[in-house]
Amino acid sequence: MAGFDEAWNTVTRPRDGESVSPNLRPLLQRVYEQSLSQPLNRIELQKSLEDLLQFLIAEGRTNANCWAVDLFFANSAGWESDWAEQNLPEDFHDILTMMGEALHDTVRDPDVAKNFGCLPEQLLERVKAVRTSPE
Repeated sequence: MAGFDEAWNTVTRPRDGESVSPNLRPLLQRVYEQSLSQPLNRIELQKSLEDLLQFLIAEGRTNANCWAVDLFFANSAGWESDWAEQNLPEDFHDILTMMGEALHDTVRDPDVAKNFGCLPEQLLERVKAVRTSPE
């Protein structure tokens, strides 16, 4: 059965000799679990996204990490179900979609990522702007 481990393994190849940080795994796993949880806990999903993006802003801002996160949300390969089919609220759906668009350009081509609103800082601003209730 597909699941997080399979999804993780599809995105963790090195980039330019740089490995994906093992510290990224638990952060990405929390977002994965929260985005698929039923019922959805908007507060927990928001917190998990904030933690992931804070990591990519600070200590985890590497080409390999940004590519891994981008690919994780871009193709949902290995997921037990596609996050895009989870009936997520539109604000969260849009953020996850953007994470799978140009986040991979953050390190090598930051102007491209910025142009698409996909720098970790820009995404974090969007996440913090989401109004949540425990629904």
